[in-house]
Amino acid sequence: MEMKKELKLKENKGIYLVINPKMEETKLLERLQFLMDKGIVAVQIWDNFDKIQDKIALIEKILKICRKAEVPLLINNRWELLTKLDLDGVHFDEIPENGLEIKNEIGRDFLLGITCENDLKDVEWAAKNRADYISFCSMFPSVSAGACEIVSHETVQKAREIFPNRIFLAGGISPENLEELSDLDFDGIAVISGLMNTEEPEKELEKYKNNLIKK
Repeated sequence: MEMKKELKLKENKGIYLVINPKMEETKLLERLQFLMDKGIVAVQIWDNFDKIQDKIALIEKILKICRKAEVPLLINNRWELLTKLDLDGVHFDEIPENGLEIKNEIGRDFLLGITCENDLKDVEWAAKNRADYISFCSMFPSVSAGACEIVSHETVQKAREIFPNRIFLAGGISPENLEELSDLDFDGIAVISGLMNTEEPEKELEKYKNNLIKK
């Protein structure tokens, strides 16, 4: 589908924005709107919904913002929502057991991404299933990364030999520690709290982008 092209970075490096649906809705939408025209590569809605939350209504509001900016919107894990909404893709935290059935059920082209740790079987699965990107988590200790193990630089280096598409790095990455990743070949970083929770999102985004360009 046409939106697939949007994940191909126009710049050398890019920001993959992850948003927490439990964030106060007005603030979430305002912050997302603010960031949309500032070089965001893609947006992922974290699978962290409130039990009483109207997921469909919120996603539709987020989708409207992303569509206007022509930025792909992916859902974390809940692939079934692609059958109800015009989402662009799904990001899995681990290899789905019924991958072929999921593709058949969705019945259309969609972006596919998966979180990888130090076990290269996930990278091999992503290559075999023609995933659009993989995201390594966690590069540094991070509250939002949860139980993710710390990924070694050697793992990322080996992944580049196996996986032909986009590689993102995630977990505890700040403008200040990006330099510690300078030995790695990657296409961008996934950020959540570093942009959504800061009081100066534009300033922080510029720091990230500037340090990515230096990489």
